Amino acid sequence: MKKALSILLALVMVLSLCSMGFAAEEKTVGIAMPTRSLERWNRDGEYLQEQFEAAGYGVELVYSDNDITQQNNDIGNLIADGVDLLIISAIDGESLTQTLADAKDAGIPVIAYDRLIMNTDAISYYVSFDNYTVGVLQGQFVIDTLGLDLEDTSKTYNIEFTAGDPADNNAGFFFGGAFDTLKPYIDAGILNIPSGKTEFEQVATPAWSTDTALTNMQNTLASYYSDGTVLDVALCSNDSTALGVAQAITSDYAGDNQPLVTGQDGDIANLQNIVDGLQTMTVYKNVSDEAGTTLELGKAILAGETPAAELLENLSAEASYDTETYDNGTGVIPSYLLVPYVITKDSLDRLVETGLYEWDANNQYLVSTAATT
Repeated sequence: MKKALSILLALVMVLSLCSMGFAAEEKTVGIAMPTRSLERWNRDGEYLQEQFEAAGYGVELVYSDNDITQQNNDIGNLIADGVDLLIISAIDGESLTQTLADAKDAGIPVIAYDRLIMNTDAISYYVSFDNYTVGVLQGQFVIDTLGLDLEDTSKTYNIEFTAGDPADNNAGFFFGGAFDTLKPYIDAGILNIPSGKTEFEQVATPAWSTDTALTNMQNTLASYYSDGTVLDVALCSNDSTALGVAQAITSDYAGDNQPLVTGQDGDIANLQNIVDGLQTMTVYKNVSDEAGTTLELGKAILAGETPAAELLENLSAEASYDTETYDNGTGVIPSYLLVPYVITKDSLDRLVETGLYEWDANNQYLVSTAATT
């Protein structure tokens, strides 16, 4: 009897130790998002958290209010907490070098999410969309919608650019893709830029601020269009800037005279503007695709694997593996690039198909499904 009891106690101890071991082995993912002030980062952060928790990982999610010092402190706290993986969307791609050196010293791999982090060798991978293609899609939309033809210079149009945050590495790719696509028509005199602002630095919008974009476009219209010159295209790199630009455009551009206004992200207010004719299109980057790719990459890293092109076989989204394009100053960062697509008033149902949006009770505007749960 005593022998049987001893065996039973030993088994209990073994099971207890195994249970403790399994709990200790639970992996924790630290997710650092830039701000809650832009709708898209709320979607990204929450969806990433949901995906990793559903896969059995612990998650610590922080937002840093577009404050560079706070983001460094937030990431430092995640490192101190002993997370096993960091997923970071940087406020300023140049500002995290020392903090990420600490992550590397602690043996914590880092995924740069959506925005490339510069001048650090602590980055293991980069997950984003083909950011140059975002701009190409915007530029090509202008070409197709206006029916531009390099062989026909009889009809000319006026265009102004609104670019993104200089601290965001992606912003230059967005602007470059759009400007490069439209440059042949600018050189041919088919597209004119009355303000003369053709460089990224001249049209950049710090922090992607709606208010700054509003003020900048108001100043442009007052300075270069008050003589009756008509604005035909406002090419905005994203939706938060497009929101400000749309507010700046006066009632003189109502109806058929409304300029083409581009955007990116699929923010709810902008989708309403698309329905109302105040914005013409947005380039949509499906957050579920980006988060799903990050999940598969994170799982492989946490399992001790070294992912490469073969990871694409596990993805439900269309993506490419790039080892040539994204050099962060310390070398090329292996990148998984997803495919964005154009949304117009006629294709809003495509967003409903993602499961992240639904029609409102009046079947007029899209709302976020996250907002109703």
